[in-house]
Amino acid sequence: MGKMGDPLQLKDEGNKHFQAGQTDQAIECYTKAIKVCKDKNVLAVIYRNRSACYLKKEKYTNAASDASKAIDVDASDIKALYRRCQALEKLGKLDMAFKDVQRCATLEPKNKTFLDTLRRLGADIQAKLKTTFSTDSRVQNMFDILLDEEMDKDKREKAANNLIVLAREDAGAERIFQNNGVALLLNMIETGKPEMILAAIRTLSGMCTGHKARAMAIIHMVGIDKICSIMAVDNEEISLATCNLFQCINDSLTGGDKRIYGKEEALVMDASKDLKTILLSLLEMVGSKKVSGHGRDQALNLLTKNVPRKEKKEADHSRTLFTIDNGLRKILKVCGQVPELPDQLPMTENTQLIASVLLNKLYDDLKCDPERDNFRDICDDYIKSKFDPNDMDKNIHAINTLSGLLQGPFDVGNALAGRQGVMEMMVALCASEREVDQMVAVEALIHASTKLSRASFIITNGVSLLKDIYKKTKNEKIKIRSLVGLCKLGSAGGDDYSLRQFAEGSTEKLAKQCRKWLCNPQIDTRTRKWAIEGLAYLTNDADVKDDFVEDELAMKAMFELAKSKDKTILYAVACTLINCTNSYDKKEIIPELVELAKFSKQHVPEQHPKDKKDFIDKRVKRLLKAGVTSALTVMVKADNAILTDQTKELLARVFLALSEDAKDRGIIVAQGGGKALIPLALEGTNAGKVKAGHALAKIASISNPEIAFPGERVYEVVRPLVNLLNTERDGIQNYEALKALTNLAAYSDKLRVKIVKEKALPEIENYMFEEHDQIRQAATECMCNLVTCKEVQERYMEDGNDKLKLLVLLCGEDDDELQIASAGALAMLTAAQKKLCTKMTMVTTQWLEILQRLCLHDNPHIQHRGLVIVFNMLNSDDNELAKKLIECEMLEILTVIGKAEDNPKRQQVIDVARTCLVKAMDLGLIKPFTSNS
Repeated sequence: MGKMGDPLQLKDEGNKHFQAGQTDQAIECYTKAIKVCKDKNVLAVIYRNRSACYLKKEKYTNAASDASKAIDVDASDIKALYRRCQALEKLGKLDMAFKDVQRCATLEPKNKTFLDTLRRLGADIQAKLKTTFSTDSRVQNMFDILLDEEMDKDKREKAANNLIVLAREDAGAERIFQNNGVALLLNMIETGKPEMILAAIRTLSGMCTGHKARAMAIIHMVGIDKICSIMAVDNEEISLATCNLFQCINDSLTGGDKRIYGKEEALVMDASKDLKTILLSLLEMVGSKKVSGHGRDQALNLLTKNVPRKEKKEADHSRTLFTIDNGLRKILKVCGQVPELPDQLPMTENTQLIASVLLNKLYDDLKCDPERDNFRDICDDYIKSKFDPNDMDKNIHAINTLSGLLQGPFDVGNALAGRQGVMEMMVALCASEREVDQMVAVEALIHASTKLSRASFIITNGVSLLKDIYKKTKNEKIKIRSLVGLCKLGSAGGDDYSLRQFAEGSTEKLAKQCRKWLCNPQIDTRTRKWAIEGLAYLTNDADVKDDFVEDELAMKAMFELAKSKDKTILYAVACTLINCTNSYDKKEIIPELVELAKFSKQHVPEQHPKDKKDFIDKRVKRLLKAGVTSALTVMVKADNAILTDQTKELLARVFLALSEDAKDRGIIVAQGGGKALIPLALEGTNAGKVKAGHALAKIASISNPEIAFPGERVYEVVRPLVNLLNTERDGIQNYEALKALTNLAAYSDKLRVKIVKEKALPEIENYMFEEHDQIRQAATECMCNLVTCKEVQERYMEDGNDKLKLLVLLCGEDDDELQIASAGALAMLTAAQKKLCTKMTMVTTQWLEILQRLCLHDNPHIQHRGLVIVFNMLNSDDNELAKKLIECEMLEILTVIGKAEDNPKRQQVIDVARTCLVKAMDLGLIKPFTSNS
């Protein structure tokens, strides 16, 4: 590197780096030179040179800026003018690029490059103008059709769809915006027709996507209150579309816009005020009676997605604190609603669960105890304010709010359930004459008994109460809920056979009743949902699991409910399936510790005989036969607010258990399981992503990728598989991920490039050094399928590593499969890169011995690969190497194989040996021989 104070030396150093293709080092030198250079003419040259570097790095804004600085010094600097022209063209500023190249052509009228660029840019500008004019007329035409009441319905639908598609492209969105599009879209909304409103909202979403300035302009033209009022309507499709519009606006205002505005950045105002207004408006919607159930769901969904931090590493959680201070009471109000009472907020079957999920995420986002205490105090004050000995409706609102907290931030709900008077109120409500009181109290008891310690308190206080309600009530809804309470208390010992809470056979009786209700279509969905809740607890018992999978009608009824609109059921279905497949985490039982525990009279968990592997396998087969995969694929598509990360993990565990047997993977693929696993492997808890990735690996290792993951989805499979190559993962996960990547790498060149881009190569290379035979073989097979990639070949060409040496040495191992893979990789590499033929002889002295062993191998596949390597070496333009091969025993080996009679089983081998001999003759290393044939 040049001296710090010498700009000319730094410039020359930069030029050398640039000529050697070391662009980053060149930029570094030029930047240092710019800092110390005082001569403006030299400075202009340095800026011009750095502009060339930025062009190479595809940093076109920087390239244009540097070229402009050079032109400011010398307006006729032809190199700087042409570089700026190239950068501006890439930035889409064709008219400015045209002016620059026009100046270049004036300065050098005979320069062919300038004249060609001038012609090409002229044609491009004409085409763009033509498109712009035609787009403007098309936009106007679409609006005319849409706002013409007498126009044919089909034409209007087509115009609406065209407008939506046009808005998704930046140029189209800009044309709509410039052609008074927002006002015309508002006219469409004012018609009040659902299809018109939908088309307008979806068009606005396209216009706001990834463009901060346009999104802010649209907010001010349409108004946040107006957008909220549209989302509040009682139409699920419109609410969802408006929710998407809000999300597009939020993403653009919070960094979703990746454009470089340059000097225009100052014109894009600070978005914080608008974001705060949107947040307050959404919180207002949560507690408003004027908002429909669908609108409330979407407001809660937007808060869940955008308020808590995405990563705990982010320092700023002010949005969460602001939401707690300004909206926590409103969210608690939603949790406390009792649909059976008059004058309640409009809600869907999912609203209260979404509110509980939001509470949980807000509480989880808090950083310290004072913040958590404040959250707890607001909840405590809210519930206390509702307790009123003279108003039963207020009391059940308070208890229902507690139920919402117990389903969300359980620790908060648990602490409040332990406060004086709360349990007594639950017991009093259970004894009430009003059925709605009993129903709310029983539900709260169910949610409160989640932890074993609290369950033991309720077992002593609540079991007799629940039994009493169960026997006396005529109302099926209360009967089923009290039964679930009994189910939950009966399963408090988990799958520990020795910790059964109830007498032998009681849990089976409870489960039988749950199955009976589940299969009864006369009972409403919300009540049948509780039957699944009961089974989710009872299936901890192996006898109940076995009975359940024997009952195909009950399984199918559960799967149908899982596909219904009521998504609050997902967690209970997932828990039931986890129990049936035994796919929960199991603690390893160490025999010595068991003996020690028995000796010290400590409790030792016992495994039920029906929880052994053969019983589990039978249950998995029955679930697959009943159609569990199609139910799971529908469950995965649920909204993220309800399909929590924990539920995703449960579904991933079930998928992994289902794909254990290779014979069952075809059924899973046929019912869409392959596609359903991709989102589970990309989002959720770390454990969930690993389990889903493992299930993907099992499927991808033996399935045709084109069928298992149709279309572009196959490229999304690569990242989860590469994540499984991490050394922290189990050996079996590493092995199956390598097998899956091997299968994908054999499928297409595009997939091989994707695997390389996901940085899988270093991991695969590491596993080629692995001591475990199967993992080493899988890694080598994977590499064999990747070596056709240019980037992989370049890694083998690099000096200073043992990659090629390892490949040559693996060819000398005794394992046939390993030899096939390593020799195959070597054969393809030496065919693609002739230099590797010479390099191969330098990395190890054993190369010739190994090559001879390959050529003499009994296995024709290995022998064929060895002979191909020999041919590549003869064909490598390295005469010394060819001579060395022919002067050793290799000539004798080739002659023996080449002279052999034709044999269909070994014909490939014989043909390659003969081709090698012909090549040796062409090189003049041997004389022709005559064959007796």
